[in-house]
Amino acid sequence: MDNPKQRGQKEGMKHDADILIVGGGLNGPALALALGDTGFKVTMIDALPKGARGGDDFDGRGYALALASQRLLVALGVWPQVSEHAQPLLDIRISDGRPGEGPGPFVLEFDHAEIDEGPMGYMVEDRFLSRAFLDAVEAHPNITLIDQDTVVDQTIEPASVTLKLASGKTLTGRMVVGCDGRRTGTGERAGIKRHGHDYGQTSLVCAIDHELPHEGVAHQFFMPAGPLAILPLPGNQCSIVWTETHDEAARIHALDDEGYLEELRPRFGSFLGDISLAGKRFTYPLNLTVANSFIADRLALVGDAAHGMHPIAGQGLNAGLKDVAALAEVLTLARRRGEDIGRLDVLERYQQWRRWDISQMVMMTEATNRLFSNDNPILRVARDIGLGAVNAMPGLRRNFIREAAGLTGDLPRLLQGRQI
Repeated sequence: MDNPKQRGQKEGMKHDADILIVGGGLNGPALALALGDTGFKVTMIDALPKGARGGDDFDGRGYALALASQRLLVALGVWPQVSEHAQPLLDIRISDGRPGEGPGPFVLEFDHAEIDEGPMGYMVEDRFLSRAFLDAVEAHPNITLIDQDTVVDQTIEPASVTLKLASGKTLTGRMVVGCDGRRTGTGERAGIKRHGHDYGQTSLVCAIDHELPHEGVAHQFFMPAGPLAILPLPGNQCSIVWTETHDEAARIHALDDEGYLEELRPRFGSFLGDISLAGKRFTYPLNLTVANSFIADRLALVGDAAHGMHPIAGQGLNAGLKDVAALAEVLTLARRRGEDIGRLDVLERYQQWRRWDISQMVMMTEATNRLFSNDNPILRVARDIGLGAVNAMPGLRRNFIREAAGLTGDLPRLLQGRQI
């Protein structure tokens, strides 16, 4: 049984911060801001130097922010810095196809006009999101940023956690949160196992310039080797996420720019006119990796550190920001009740909130990838009929639109655009 006097003594112990966050990508700063806004003292450790993220160079990498994630950015005060660079997602068109043949006969279309809330989401380049988050972190009075440093050891004690950094610094806090990606050192040091598998696929990522306006429409073409996502950016530009087998992706990536475009054009089609490359090209091998537990004593995992999924539904960052909103709400409400935020029974509330949602998302992405990433003629007919059938049912289609916008389920307050 919890002893209130002992709990009070624990809460009164001196720490460098209430919460230590490991990882400075996007989820780490978002969590730091969410917690800092409710009065927590936060220290964030980022392996990269401050200027390494959010540079001025265009490289084409972007994120499809669901409407709920955009509301979180509004609540954190970050959206004003991002909004002028954001492209509203007004329409999503999903179809089956083969390279050189164009989309199949049935198209599933999600039109934002079918819901009352507005655009389903926004496309925002990584450089603008990173810069906005880190500027807000550096300006926040409750957040300390330690850059160009890494954690080499962590010790969990009854009332605190201690991190030893590569620089020799030692930090103590009430708990630690791992926002350090799929190869999370935070989770590994805590002994948290993972499960998953390799998809046998690699995503080729780039940006293109095109002649004709995209009208805010995102396209998802399901090809036999994997999906091709065409995601609108401001102006006559799109971000491309193009999935092939590992060997085929390696072959294409090794080509020069013109050879690369010659491979892309028959898959892309001519609906946006002539296309050319803009920015750099990247590759990302795809795998599923999910932590067996999102929590341990005085420790929580967020984003890819907890769950890394196939990008087929474009929900990676959105799932991470939902983790951020849920964990920030759980910890803030626990502290207001006088609870020890690092206790396992408190952190279990976060895990229960997020685990089922992630499990459903994993099952959906697994099933979709298996169904569409093949050239089986029977499955092609079945999925084309399925796309057409869903498109013909307005009620079901609206449910999918709200799901894509992140407006379904038990939403944390920040995803509703409300303060905790």
